Amino acid sequence: MSLPAEFHAIAKRVNNWGRWGAADEIGTLNLITDAVVREAAATVRTGHRVPLALPLQQDGVQTGAIPGRVNPVHAMVQINQELFGPPGGGTVATSDDVVTLGLQCATHWDALAHASHSGKLYNGRPAATITAHSGAEFVGIDKARHVVSRGVLLDVARARGVDRLDGGHAVTPEDLDAAEELAGTHVRAGDIVLVRTGQIQVYLAGDKHGYMHPSPGLSVRTPEWFHARDVAAVANDTLTFEIFPPESDDLWMPVHALDLVEMGMPQGQNWNLEKLSTACGQENRYAFLLSATPEPFTGATGSPVAPVAVL
Repeated sequence: MSLPAEFHAIAKRVNNWGRWGAADEIGTLNLITDAVVREAAATVRTGHRVPLALPLQQDGVQTGAIPGRVNPVHAMVQINQELFGPPGGGTVATSDDVVTLGLQCATHWDALAHASHSGKLYNGRPAATITAHSGAEFVGIDKARHVVSRGVLLDVARARGVDRLDGGHAVTPEDLDAAEELAGTHVRAGDIVLVRTGQIQVYLAGDKHGYMHPSPGLSVRTPEWFHARDVAAVANDTLTFEIFPPESDDLWMPVHALDLVEMGMPQGQNWNLEKLSTACGQENRYAFLLSATPEPFTGATGSPVAPVAVL
């Protein structure tokens, strides 16, 4: 099934191919300049640090519905082993472990290589450059080497006067406007925007299946909002990022394609924004320094991240 005309019209309006040169592989992360980072550092007042990552654990958010996205499997390969000297001789001992996991199984960034459409990745690279042998030859997560900027929490749930959006709610530009007004700050070029729906509460309450479906999320209209403001990256507190089930039966995962492929804008899922929402509400400020650099897995289409907001 081909993509509808509505999708192609939006894609044309938000397209960033060639904006930072034909060889560019980081897209909107180019908007995080030294000046942007200096201004982000100036938002720190109390030094209060709020972690935003879910624990990496076997009883994680994945249910098996998405092939290959296995929750972390942790195994000890060495326990209190004395490497030098006779066993039991009182020398230094060490323990080691290994983990098998899907790189997008918990709190993570999607690389620009995560999505393609019409045979193309961001900046016109062929989708066929992703191979079983080496992964993503271009626009992999390893290209995003330092993701530190001003973060802005757009607490859509709070702006709408609810603790959690219902599963059928598609977040609109109007919702983002209302959350921006609540935040008392204007989203600007180079910002990383965190959109809170409250959906992560379902997982935290123990319902993994209900967390996945139905889920509120970003609507197909939101990429133009982020493009107009030159946002560097967007993350939210859902498994699917965009509303699921989708808004239209003939348009599945359109926001992924518009954000990652057309704009070259990284997006993140499964971010726990509950404590941040509380902290921002108590301090009545929604902008902060955000450190959120992904693990640099070479050729990967996504990566775990342990983001920290510093207020």
